[in-house]
Amino acid sequence: MKTVYILFVILGIFCNAQQKNIYKTATIVFYNVENFYDTTPSKIYDDASFTPNGERKYTSDIYTKKLNNIATVFADITNSSTENKVILPAIIGVAEIENATVLNDITNHPKLRSANYSFVHYDSRDNRGIDVALIYQPSYFKVLQSKALQIWLPEKSKFSRYTRDILWVEGWLDGELVDIYVNHWPSRYGGSKVSETARYVAAQKLKNHIDSILQLDLKRKIIVMGDFNDNPTNKSIAKFLGATEKVGGMDLYNPFYMLYKKGVGTLAFQDAWALFDQIMLSQNWMNKKQDGFFYYKSGIYDHALLTENIGKYKGYPMRTWNGLQFRNGYSDHYPVYLTLLKAF
Repeated sequence: MKTVYILFVILGIFCNAQQKNIYKTATIVFYNVENFYDTTPSKIYDDASFTPNGERKYTSDIYTKKLNNIATVFADITNSSTENKVILPAIIGVAEIENATVLNDITNHPKLRSANYSFVHYDSRDNRGIDVALIYQPSYFKVLQSKALQIWLPEKSKFSRYTRDILWVEGWLDGELVDIYVNHWPSRYGGSKVSETARYVAAQKLKNHIDSILQLDLKRKIIVMGDFNDNPTNKSIAKFLGATEKVGGMDLYNPFYMLYKKGVGTLAFQDAWALFDQIMLSQNWMNKKQDGFFYYKSGIYDHALLTENIGKYKGYPMRTWNGLQFRNGYSDHYPVYLTLLKAF
């Protein structure tokens, strides 16, 4: 896969020979960080494997290495700097975070501290104890309200009756009212056909909430991100959620649809790529002549640093673990991003 780079200061784009425009940028990132637990045993769920006395021997040293790796991804994904100061992502959605302790450590990491990141997080009823969260720069985004949208699964669709919540956050993105949803839909464990009903339920829950927002204001700007455990062409996304590659109309625009059609992905299994990690937008982002932010580009950050370079999984995202052996990798997923522009 080809490494994707991001430009943050863009001159002369969408302009003629007599005019040069400078655009303010905001990069939105989503990353499934793969089982990012703290080292303290939980009293609520079984996380014994991710503790110093567990089978993984998950010590503070391993935790610190994992923390450094994830912080490095968020610091490097922009791949740009201005006046020797790194421009960090405006908004980061994450999945497979255990708790606020881990989020505090990420946002206070030396590589990220300059952004003064804050976060929104709720503990869900996931049986593994992993959640989604939203990390944001207060200089870009001001939170108005947030809510965890609980999902109750139908019988026999999964082993549990509940899964990770969908996180909804409403706020001002540089003065524009925006709704952001962070998702981690039910996995395909047990088989994709058996579990697909669970993802239909998650998709419908999200769709209903989006529709309730748009009924109040059709011009509302919406961002949907997450690990959907389905590809852009699967029914849960294309039909139930109504996210497609089409520009115009009422459907969400999914820029990762065409990337998937080209054969690229964010995770691999048995030498087949899947594109479960996506960021989608309401159509109000697509007008490039508006005063506010508009959609510019998107991609998969599949840098060599995040890619396995040895063994039978060479070329796959470099996992944190090979079985129970610590690999000092990053995640079994690549992060995805999109860039928004706004004319000065």
